[in-house]
Amino acid sequence: MRIIDTSSIIFAWDDYPLKQFPPLWDWIAQEIRNNELAISQTAFQEVRKINQECADWLDAEGINKIAVSNAILQEALRMQNLLGIDDDDYHPLGVGENDILIVATAKVENSVLINNEAIQNNLPKNMKKYKIPGLCGLNSVGVSDT
Repeated sequence: MRIIDTSSIIFAWDDYPLKQFPPLWDWIAQEIRNNELAISQTAFQEVRKINQECADWLDAEGINKIAVSNAILQEALRMQNLLGIDDDDYHPLGVGENDILIVATAKVENSVLINNEAIQNNLPKNMKKYKIPGLCGLNSVGVSDT
């Protein structure tokens, strides 16, 4: 199974509109029906705030919205500690709380995370500045992302 993050589905929705690219959206719908594509509840809530039409389409297609479980919260806390983030001391250039919950969901579900953030070729020394690909690539996180 693959889990899509907020920015990826919004990017696809905005740049490849349903009316102009029906084969793409037919394929995405088929992936959803086959339970090959899911979204974390956290990401889905973000999608709903940004683009209600996209969220409604995902709902209509029956996308699996993975709820935040105790296991996901524990994994998110572990990742937060790994990055050296205390309380809500997130760096504006790095992952935020929701990003960590989305990555933790992919980790707990043993799934590939689809995101569209650029790879950080030179990871910053301050781990609070890691973006999603940097966090996913840490050996102790080990989430495959595309």
